[in-house]
Amino acid sequence: MRNQFWQVLIFLSLHANAFSQTEVPPNIILIIVDDLGYSDLTSYGNKNINTPHIDGLGKNGVRFTQAYVTAPICAPSRMAIMTGRYQQRFGSEFMPYDKFDPSVTKKIRKHFLSFLKKPEGLAALQPDFLLNRANYATDIPDKEITIANLLKQKGYATGMIGKWNLSSSADVFPDQHGFDYSYYFDGALSRYVDDPVDTSVYINQHLPWAFSEIPAWAPREGSTAIKEGRTEVKDTGYLTFSFAKKSIEFIERNIANPFFLTLSFNAPHDPFQVPKTYFNRIHGVADTVKRVYYGMIEALDDAIGNVLQKLEQEGLTENTLIFFISDNGGATYTRATDNEPLRGGKCTQFEGGLAVPFFIKYPAAIKTAKVADKAVSSLDIFATIAAASGTSMAIDRPYDGVNLLPFCNTEKGNPHEEFFWRSGYSKAYRKGDWKLVIHEKNKLQYLFNIATDREETIDLSGSNPGKVKELKDAIRQFEKQNTIKPLWPSAADVIIDVRGKKYKFPS
Repeated sequence: MRNQFWQVLIFLSLHANAFSQTEVPPNIILIIVDDLGYSDLTSYGNKNINTPHIDGLGKNGVRFTQAYVTAPICAPSRMAIMTGRYQQRFGSEFMPYDKFDPSVTKKIRKHFLSFLKKPEGLAALQPDFLLNRANYATDIPDKEITIANLLKQKGYATGMIGKWNLSSSADVFPDQHGFDYSYYFDGALSRYVDDPVDTSVYINQHLPWAFSEIPAWAPREGSTAIKEGRTEVKDTGYLTFSFAKKSIEFIERNIANPFFLTLSFNAPHDPFQVPKTYFNRIHGVADTVKRVYYGMIEALDDAIGNVLQKLEQEGLTENTLIFFISDNGGATYTRATDNEPLRGGKCTQFEGGLAVPFFIKYPAAIKTAKVADKAVSSLDIFATIAAASGTSMAIDRPYDGVNLLPFCNTEKGNPHEEFFWRSGYSKAYRKGDWKLVIHEKNKLQYLFNIATDREETIDLSGSNPGKVKELKDAIRQFEKQNTIKPLWPSAADVIIDVRGKKYKFPS
């Protein structure tokens, strides 16, 4: 039976105090959003949008200005969040292989080939058509312990609602990774409103220049199908609000006991679909693509507001630990966002692909709101949850995050001194204020001082050869000690325009 290994292992390897129940264990909600850029919220500088509910997490908690994810693309990043470990430790370095109907796959291939013949816009895709995807099981390994696995040992009810994206095999489900309840889709994306679309209510904004255009609008089947548990269901609502509704129902069912909810929105990932009421709320934005995108974010904000309101109504706000994070930087190839002032975006190892909005709210333990400028990692979510719930982590494996709660209440110390990123031939390493970006396929390297040049505009590699060597050596040492060969290969090179220069990045 799948995952029996971890069930035995976790009982044997946890510290002796792992089962010492805290007096009042907190409820925990992990909100993960999809492709939300660094500058896509009011609190992070966007003046064209109104996001009071998300921003309110920082007004009553901590807003981080230097929060990193471990990958500039969704699935590897999410696997690290859910395990508290660099995804390269267990071979999940690249995107899983989504499953589509053969007719859709044929359209996708034709669409991608058209990009090869005549690249258009900001992005293209060069897929490996010789790769037999059937040879690979692109799933999070059974031996990995998720946050849900961990918290079930403390009696938590666990729920997974939204974008799963941790597996693509037909016989792998969230309940095999610790989740009691799930309402989700497997893959990287799904439509917000399935056909037939009532165009009097919703706006469909196609992005013919985006490499994701065809899969984004595929019918809901295979990886894009909506499931409840192990059963496919038909969702007739706007998916952002459907996920919020299911989350509220999960909270209602578990008011009497501690719960852990992963609320994993696919917004604002394409396809760009938005209720007209939200499109009409955006003023002063002439670009229709951006206006639809901003409307989707305001709908996302309201959906999160509905969940927060439920907590307040039930008297659960004080003792609920909430995380909010984007899985990677904004997708510049959609032409809806640019992550400015940061360089690059999704798929790239520049700051725009790795630095994301991040909030923690926990009134029972964080008494003063603050803006935290210390560099932190999405890996810290796992360790923070373990500490807050009084649950010790397994001792048979290394973890890469730290408990952030002490740093939420003090200015002293740095949670991390070093950060590692690798997507195949595209790598980066930050140590202190120095960040080295290496692009092996393009034979490029950049050295930036993030403290003085967060925008990554000044390459200092030529004047600091010693620092370049130091960081290169650190990358090699980290790879040698902490990574394994990817369990499946990258299926494609994504071509991204970064400030007028095109780069290939593995996905």
